[in-house]
Amino acid sequence: MKMSPRVFQRNDLFYIIRSATEDDAKELSALRLQVDGETEHFDREPGEGFIDEQGFQELIGQDTRSRHCLFLVAEAEGNLVGFSRCSGSELKRLSHHVEFGVGVKKTHWGFGIGSNLLKKSLKWADQQQMKKMTLRVLETNKHAMDLYKRLGFEVEGVLKADKRLSDGKYYNTVMMAHFFSGEEK
Repeated sequence: MKMSPRVFQRNDLFYIIRSATEDDAKELSALRLQVDGETEHFDREPGEGFIDEQGFQELIGQDTRSRHCLFLVAEAEGNLVGFSRCSGSELKRLSHHVEFGVGVKKTHWGFGIGSNLLKKSLKWADQQQMKKMTLRVLETNKHAMDLYKRLGFEVEGVLKADKRLSDGKYYNTVMMAHFFSGEEK
């Protein structure tokens, strides 16, 4: 599904959040690879689960045609600096629910890009009459967890010793959810 673009400003940075287009595919492939290497907060190490230009074109095309999916990008100074995706299901038993994921270049942290991608996604999900949005966050990512809680997410569960990081230790993944329209939890 597509959403109309919106311009944001934080400090001296102007950026646009808009729906991804197939023309973004090549840049998205490189951006995702870069973001994966800048933090251990993601599931992937650089190069793992690589999606090439054609793969992103197909994914964006599918998401654009689906009422259960939303693929957004953040663009600053003519370059993509972040992205988010809500992925839902056409299956009736799951069609009320979407899963959210986000990535922002480290050079662009602190400008509210991830926060605004999430806010725009929450608004979209509510307009689509979704009942629930979920996400997964590594327990060490306290900044993200605080943001999610401020935006109405709550902890649903913990996957213990779910990820092994570069220090050789295992860390928990926290599963969080946002419920719309006063739905029962």
